[in-house]
Amino acid sequence: MANTFKVLTLNSISQHGLKRFPAGYTVGSQVTDPDAILVRSQDMHAMEIPRSVKAIGRAGAGTNNIPVAEMNKRGVP
Repeated sequence: MANTFKVLTLNSISQHGLKRFPAGYTVGSQVTDPDAILVRSQDMHAMEIPRSVKAIGRAGAGTNNIPVAEMNKRGVP
């Protein structure tokens, strides 16, 4: 059985872009224990980011809404 990668989406992300994820990815706003988070504008500083997260992707410009220093300490790009 192929690995399933789980991507939690925060905010409204275009379905046109989300359809580009290959088979084997579970993508959505209700994903639990995500491997990655895809965010647009939500402020993640007060959010408890699951330990399962291995990467955070920004669908936009800048990183002011992402706790970069905290994620660096955890090794999360």
